Parts: sequence; C-alpha cells; structure tokens
Amino acid sequence: MSFENKNFVNYLGQTNMMPQPEMLEVKSQKKKLTIGVPREISFQENRIALVPEAVGMLVNNGHTVFLETDAGKASHFSDKDYAEYGADIKYTSDEIYQTDIILKVAPPVISEVDKMDQKQVIFSALHLAGQNEEYFKKLMKKKATAISYEHIKDKSNSFPVIRSLSEIAGVTSIFIASEYLSSTDYGKGRILGGFSGIIPSEVVVIGAGTVGEFAVRTALGVGAQVKVFDNSIFKLRSIQNKLNTRLYTSIIHEKTLLNALKNVDVVIGALHDVNGRTPCVVSEEMIKQMPEGSVIVDVSIAQGGCFETSRITNHANPVYKKYGVTHYCVPNIASRVPHTASYALSNFFAPMILNIGEEGGIENLLRKDYGIRQSVYIFNGILTNKFISDIYSIPFQDIELLMASYRFPTKL
Repeated sequence: MSFENKNFVNYLGQTNMMPQPEMLEVKSQKKKLTIGVPREISFQENRIALVPEAVGMLVNNGHTVFLETDAGKASHFSDKDYAEYGADIKYTSDEIYQTDIILKVAPPVISEVDKMDQKQVIFSALHLAGQNEEYFKKLMKKKATAISYEHIKDKSNSFPVIRSLSEIAGVTSIFIASEYLSSTDYGKGRILGGFSGIIPSEVVVIGAGTVGEFAVRTALGVGAQVKVFDNSIFKLRSIQNKLNTRLYTSIIHEKTLLNALKNVDVVIGALHDVNGRTPCVVSEEMIKQMPEGSVIVDVSIAQGGCFETSRITNHANPVYKKYGVTHYCVPNIASRVPHTASYALSNFFAPMILNIGEEGGIENLLRKDYGIRQSVYIFNGILTNKFISDIYSIPFQDIELLMASYRFPTKL
C-alpha cells in the first residue's frame, strides 16, 4: 500500500468513516402489568374506568386485572360480566391498591391513598377545586406517579377524554331539558322540538365549544329552533361549518341575549373558561324576565355556572325553581348516563395501558408521549404541576427536566 493510501485509510479511521457494524434499535422489553379497578366511593360517581370488553383485551395481552366486587354495578356491569372476560374479582379493596396501575374515575380520597403501595401509577380525575394539601403530600410520600385524565392531550393538542365526556354532556343536557320541559310541575307540559302544525321549541345555547356543539346537534335533531351565543367568532363560525347549516349565532350582548331569553323554552349553559371560573353572563334580572316553566341546564356549574341564580345540585335532588324557571345544576352530568360514559373512558384507558406494557413501563411511555407527559402532576413522588405548587407552596420540578435527567431502565 502506498504512502498516500495509508494516510487516506488513517483519515477514515480518525473521522469514523470506516465501515461500521449495523446497529439495530432494540425495543424495550414488554412488561406484564397488574391493573386495579376499585369500586368508586365518591358521592354519586356511577362510572367505571374499564368496561368488561376492555378487561378482556388487557387479559388477552398478558396483563392481570383485579376488580373490586360491584365496581361496575352502578354502570350496569355485573361481576359475572367481568369474570367472563378474565377479571380477578376481589371482595375488598386492599389488593386492588397493591397493583402496578390503579384506574379510577373520581380522585382517590385520603383513605384510599393510605391503602396504596409505594411507586404505583394512578390514573384519575384531578378535580383540583376539591383537593387539599394533605392529598398531594400523601401521594408524594407514596412515591406515586399521578396522572389526571382530564389534562391528557392528543396529537391535535386537544383533550380527548374531556371531549368525549363533553359530547355526552351536551347530548344529555338536551334530553334532561326535554324531560323537565314536558313536566306539568317543572315545565310547560310541552314536547321539546317541533313538527307539522306546531310551533317549534326555542332553545338558547350559551357557549359554542364541544358541549355547546353537541347540545345544538341534538336540539336541531328533534326540530327545535336554536340560537347560539359565544364571545368567540372563531367558535361560532366553526360550529356553523361543522353542522353545515346557517344557525342563528351572536356575540354575547346583554340586550340581544335578553331578547332571546324572553321567549325561550330551554337554555343550556355551556361556557368553559381555561382559568377555572366561568363568567356569569345571565343576571338575576334577566332570569326574572324568562317565561314561566322554561328550563335552564347549567352544564358550566362545575366552574361556578354562567347564571347568577345557579347553585350546585346533585343527582338525588337535581332541580329547583327560581322566579318560575326550573334550574338543573348538577356538576357531573356524564355520571347520569354511567353505562355510556364508562365506555367513553374505557375506550381511552385500555389502549393506553396496552401502550404502557408495550413500552416496558410508564416511564418509557412518558418519555415518548408529550400529551400524556403534560397530564402528570406527580412523578415518582415529585410534584410537577406549577399551579398546584403555587396554591400550596409545595416545591415542584418541571416534568420535562425530570424526564431529561431520569435514568430509564436498561434496554434488554
């Protein structure tokens, strides 16, 4: 070999340009998970996080599902339904809270957190307004990884779980209004909608988000005349485009809204505010001018409500009358139809748990999935939500920095 060729070979070696053995990506080893589904003990929470068919899918993929007896009873799923799909039925919740992953709908209460083992993953709603400092500190002490399903994002940067439940709430709000409008005690004794020879009902929807959209779809479907109010031109234009019809839409002007309310049959409050408090856009004076027997369904009541006369009710005593107007102000409307709502939750949870198993654990999934990562408020006992930190003065760390510095399990 000539002197020039030797120099060229040395150059290739120094710059790492010599032929190298092909390095194939090695996937994380799949992990068999134990999943616990306890019976919900929160007030009037009737839903369950996994339906029987979803349990069967998980079991068929090698995972083990422990279910507390009667956990699905309020959603009209029996223990037999779950057992036939491979669930291991437990008669106490003690073993449920010793699993790798705990699936709940409502946030765990303190007594449930006390039952938890160390370094578990828990999926549930956060419901920040109903929590306290003790709740977060106990989860941190357990070294838990806590994920709130209402904050999980998908690839379109929207909230898939909340959207599904909002769709249910929007549709259900019209059925609820129809029930009370037809009542001789609470309503006008009128059917909601319209048909030949009969003047159609008038429905006002305040809010053009997901809840508003599906309330409008349902009201139009039964033949009602619908007017939509929102302060977002984008949302008003979007709802017309999605429904492919020329709806009556308006920005929320007090005079215009009042004119619509004076002859209304049903009003749906569907405003949502990202800062946590819905603006009150219908005053008490406006309520006084509404027709006797008209019906308000305030879906926004969980954020304070958009009617001045609204106050929280529950499924046992859902309505009251004020100035002759019936008010329905139950925060958890989706729990009124728990069978349907449970399928909406389960359709999201089951594939996600399969992904956790495929990736070899929750840490690997969080590293890859930004949308789920943003819903983590405690990671291995470390608070990662700044908003919670500001409220309770608990130190927090940014989840992105934590994931960057976290030592993941060695790939096999």
